[in-house]
Amino acid sequence: MNSGQSLYTRRGNPLTVVVSGLSSDAHTWNLVYMQLVLEELGHQVTNLGACLPEEELTARCQAIEPDLIVLSSVNGHGCQDGMRAIGALRGCPGLITTPVVIGGKLDTVGGDPTMTGQLLDAGFDAVFIEADALSAFGSFVAFVADATVDPVGA
Repeated sequence: MNSGQSLYTRRGNPLTVVVSGLSSDAHTWNLVYMQLVLEELGHQVTNLGACLPEEELTARCQAIEPDLIVLSSVNGHGCQDGMRAIGALRGCPGLITTPVVIGGKLDTVGGDPTMTGQLLDAGFDAVFIEADALSAFGSFVAFVADATVDPVGA
């Protein structure tokens, strides 16, 4: 890849995206990184920061009405925190259909094989934890952006 060449090519409409940490995670570098990746793709990003309680996450997302919510964790408690966060988000009528993804270091045991299924069953649209997570995330964002394109003549 040439320097200056983007990892992704933006497709579809620009999205309004919320990036947030979870209630017990004080790390911010991962949130800034995700914000920069999304902005490089041409999307408008609101970074809500670290240690965000579920009630505040839900209230802020209701006010912003994002096209996509990205939750990131690196402290190893992302699965537990994520389960509470997705419950709060999906419990809000205005956010029931908003795509919500989670990624990062989500457990302390290093890849619990049941974790992804639990998070998807709880209401997440995608879980990104593998070595190819960033590439898969870029593809997911492109899919969401493509889905927001208005049909011709509408």
